[in-house]
Amino acid sequence: MKPIDLKPESFQAYPPEARKLATDYLAALQTLPLSFLPSLLREVIDYDYKFPAERKALEGELANMRSLSAVNTPGLPQNAGHREWLGGFEQITLSPHLENLDWLNQPALYVEQLSSHLWTTHQQDAFRAAAMDYATRLRAAVPPEAPATPRLGIAVIGQGVDAYEGHLFRKLRPHGVYFNRIQPENGLPQLLAAVAARAKAHPAPYAHWYIDGGQPAEHDSAITCVSYGGLEAARNALLGKIGADTKQPGMGPEALRTHMAQLLPADLGRKSTDETLDRFQIRLLTEGSGTQIFSTSFTQWAAREALRRAQPLTMLVRFAPRQRQKPMSELLSAASAQTPVELDPLGSLVDGDMGAYYNWLNQQRLPGADRSSFLVWFEGHNTAVAIAPSLSTGTGSTTAGDLSQLLKWMA
Repeated sequence: MKPIDLKPESFQAYPPEARKLATDYLAALQTLPLSFLPSLLREVIDYDYKFPAERKALEGELANMRSLSAVNTPGLPQNAGHREWLGGFEQITLSPHLENLDWLNQPALYVEQLSSHLWTTHQQDAFRAAAMDYATRLRAAVPPEAPATPRLGIAVIGQGVDAYEGHLFRKLRPHGVYFNRIQPENGLPQLLAAVAARAKAHPAPYAHWYIDGGQPAEHDSAITCVSYGGLEAARNALLGKIGADTKQPGMGPEALRTHMAQLLPADLGRKSTDETLDRFQIRLLTEGSGTQIFSTSFTQWAAREALRRAQPLTMLVRFAPRQRQKPMSELLSAASAQTPVELDPLGSLVDGDMGAYYNWLNQQRLPGADRSSFLVWFEGHNTAVAIAPSLSTGTGSTTAGDLSQLLKWMA
């Protein structure tokens, strides 16, 4: 099948809302080159399970694509604007094998094999240039919306560490104020209360998050919560599948990755009450590196993906102690056997310190970054760094106060 041959009934295997979306924009989809269309369909087929921010971005892209399909610039042939946007993709040559794949119903698999084809035919640079040009044009044509209120990111690091003589927050201090007299009592409940208050003041689905690298603390139901501890059963089920798959003949890393990417919550024993969130959580385990066995890796990847996909207004990320580094064979066997693990609080503190910096960087990539705020706190201790438009940069403060007061100073 070629894109021009698409019909409304072509999308019968798609989930209901995705099927309607594809049908509504069918005329635009029919005009797209096969080197580009499956990448777009990979997003469309998951539409029913996407976060609101993702849905809005995809709808904007499709609407823009439909307008391009009808462009008629004076003095130029019909659809000249369309070719200007997608001409680079039209120059990509595809193999008969790719053209015969089921790109309509398995777009993710097609994109994976397309990547391999581009590398082996030395077309990766041309494809990347076309993709970057398209992305630049799309950002200009469909600019992202500013957030309803300035974003607030919070990172809590160092759980279980009694003392640390090293230099924390080295990467973040130049961007904010270093506080060394924070009152740590009831710190986490205060932070969670602040997240809950923002959730009530600006209610929206998946707009306020709490990610915990261990067992989550008590929190308001208005907050979207993801935790490493809460996914223990799913993690063990996945590790069991990995162990079984790697024993099968011909199951190399690429085949294993493909198989993992196709897993659904039910495959790992999850009974979904929120399929959007459950699919997000399973993807953290099947697409992330080390997220199945290291809590700090899970926490960092979860924060990155939540910021990228859901674009929350508020996100509190709490790093918990991970298991101590050992040979991978031992880590996998211990995890799958559910044996007790040896924790490494100090190593996890270092991980969390760098993870907090990455969280801030990822938050800065979102719309409204110039108005956003960020707080990192050494849990149970009196040190923190606050970054906000209202605060100076690269300075220190000996002002005493608790974390709720610090958040007010940042406002």
